Amino acid sequence: MRVAVVDIGTNSTRLLIAEVAGGRVVAELERITTVTRLGAGVDADGRLREDAMQRVYATLDEYRATIDAHRADVALAVLTSAVRDSVNGADFAEMVQANYGLTAHVLTGDEEARLTFLGARSERDPDELTPTVVLDIGGGSTEVVIGSGARVGFHVSTQAGVVRQTERHLHADPPSPAELDELSTDVRSILTEAVPADQRARVRHAIAVAGTATSLASIAQALEPYDPAKVHGYLLGRTQCKRLLARLATLTLEERRRVRGLHPDRAPTIVAGAVILLEVFALFDLEQVEVSEHDILRGAALGLSGSAPRTASAG
Repeated sequence: MRVAVVDIGTNSTRLLIAEVAGGRVVAELERITTVTRLGAGVDADGRLREDAMQRVYATLDEYRATIDAHRADVALAVLTSAVRDSVNGADFAEMVQANYGLTAHVLTGDEEARLTFLGARSERDPDELTPTVVLDIGGGSTEVVIGSGARVGFHVSTQAGVVRQTERHLHADPPSPAELDELSTDVRSILTEAVPADQRARVRHAIAVAGTATSLASIAQALEPYDPAKVHGYLLGRTQCKRLLARLATLTLEERRRVRGLHPDRAPTIVAGAVILLEVFALFDLEQVEVSEHDILRGAALGLSGSAPRTASAG
């Protein structure tokens, strides 16, 4: 079965077209990312702005043509933090479904966690039971999912997203040390309150998915062009992440746009992303994380198309 998934996130809109068989993704035919900044202003205003929605619609025009060219059997969209947090999010989701022929799923935090974990673990042995945290640092939220094998034991969706935190704290260019300290303190408080100490102590391995982690892995390797084969499975160390943040935080926005390995559209939010990731390192006392290209797109392709066994959840 050929499945098309559009992930309409707070910072980016992404497309995956994949062949799915036997509960596995057997081939990825298309994978495209466009930074659309749908969540711009949502933290302050509580609603999706018209200009932000128009950026997504323009991207969906292109994605729909690609989906049609591949003759996908199933076409769906997952909508996450910005949409579920905004007063006009439901109306926006209805427009996406009506105008683009995508079965729209506005995900709850529970659903987002399950699909993120499913995607990150999709190529792994389900009998490998090392307690693992899967981290998805998004534009509006950071998802923290802890589990073993195919079983989710704990999950939480926090308000520590890169767009949200950038808008709250980073106003100077480059950001000031005081702004960076305020951002770190805010994120530390959010994460510490959200993840109980007993859950933190369980974790023995970490997988980081989505744009912050993959961008930092790309910068660390100075990849140009971006190479998913070199990013997937890359082990990003805590000390290395500190060095990357120290470098990026001293650059202006225009200078960050020219950093080798970083897509220019991610330059506005990469500093906040690195701060959040470092706070995750500290929270779980991690020395490294495994960066993965397998994320909620793959999880949705399996878990929402009827092509995978349901991921178990504790309780």
